[in-house]
Amino acid sequence: GLHWSRGKLTRMDRLDALRMLLQQDPKNRLVRYGLAMELANQGNREGAVEEFRGLIDADPDYAYAYFHCAQMLEKLDRLDEARETYRQGIDAAGRAGDSHALAELQEALDMLG
Repeated sequence: GLHWSRGKLTRMDRLDALRMLLQQDPKNRLVRYGLAMELANQGNREGAVEEFRGLIDADPDYAYAYFHCAQMLEKLDRLDEARETYRQGIDAAGRAGDSHALAELQEALDMLG
């Protein structure tokens, strides 16, 4: 069960809760995104990359999944993968007609060089 400490879920409990929700509803983009961000916040960048990749597999047109995935890859010093992920995100943003996401992805890619 969930342990409440001063009205807040502990970090592990939050992860467990998100994983449980995801098992019940694997296609839930928001839950998977939440799980990926929670892993990232806890410093589990590898885990976050895996979840963002899962998000991309489930929803290839969701440009921000590529953005956050690439950011994690940058922090892991996997720069070639980061560049490739930004490029894929730019394609996704183009497909989705999301000019805002496209601009952010392009800017991040330019900064990475």
